[in-house]
Amino acid sequence: MLQIVTERRGGPEVLVARSAPEPQPRPGEVRVRTALAGVNFADIMVRLGLYPDGPALPAVLGYEVAGTVDTVGDDVPASRLGERVTALCNFGGYSELVCVPAAQAFPLPDGVDLTAAAALPVNYLTAWLMLRVLAPVQRDDLVLVHSAAGGVGQAASQLVALAGGRVLATASPRKHDLLRAQGCLLVLDSRQRSFAEAVREATGGRGCDIVLEPRHGRWIMESYRALAKGGRLVLHGFAGAAEGSGSALKALQTLAQVPWLRLNPVRLMNDNKAVAGVNLGRMWDQVDRLQDWLGRLLRSLQAGEIAPRIDRIYPAEEAGAAQLRLQQRQNVGKVLLDFRPGGGV
Repeated sequence: MLQIVTERRGGPEVLVARSAPEPQPRPGEVRVRTALAGVNFADIMVRLGLYPDGPALPAVLGYEVAGTVDTVGDDVPASRLGERVTALCNFGGYSELVCVPAAQAFPLPDGVDLTAAAALPVNYLTAWLMLRVLAPVQRDDLVLVHSAAGGVGQAASQLVALAGGRVLATASPRKHDLLRAQGCLLVLDSRQRSFAEAVREATGGRGCDIVLEPRHGRWIMESYRALAKGGRLVLHGFAGAAEGSGSALKALQTLAQVPWLRLNPVRLMNDNKAVAGVNLGRMWDQVDRLQDWLGRLLRSLQAGEIAPRIDRIYPAEEAGAAQLRLQQRQNVGKVLLDFRPGGGV
């Protein structure tokens, strides 16, 4: 079977295609024949050596796949054979065949295709955890979504709209027309260092109820300043460390700009604001909750309430190019790898 292996730290060239023995599911597992696998920023951070929870290299990356169950392990009903599923992996998803616990392979409702299903788990679960659990968005809430044209940003914007909130966005300038067409109240350059004042002006001096910040470092304090009283800042990434080619030095520079002392408990109390954090990779022990949330998302997908935006689908062998597109912020929506014969568009 085909696998894409990250052999060592470095640029996209360290991702190589190789043939590997077919895995067999253990008791309680199913084996999924992958049609499509999601490409996520965590994969890039592992490749760069900047992800503390990443596997030792060489390794097969990938957090999510969509495909068909072709083999089941002991204690798994044979009725699951042939199921179309989307599955969560703790890495290992860049592979033609993936074995996962049966509880982490979610049957697809009628009418949900594999492409949309592959784009759903990581981005939409991250957005759900932010906007339905830690900082629940309410009708008429104002939500600042940074990197709004990316996979998580697009998912978050849809969940805000579904709850009756309004989106303010940042993105690179070439993506602004798209975001305006999607109804964003305000669109700013994501490289703009000072944006809190523009946010306050656009909101009548009030600020936002929620800010979603994926970049870390110097951006955190400015996002905090963009909050209204009673507002919530949710941190969900470390993308600033991967700017350019990414390096340990860049990661240290990003960490050095985190406001470790300024966002202290006394200040949070006095400002009447909250700060939360999301790392979906640390939620694997919450299977029951993930099942519930992803089940709700799949039903919303079936009903047409949400619709993952697909940026580009690459043949699996072009995983390096796929990651580079994400790392250079060229994507609008989700980037996928196609493991089907002749796949990729």
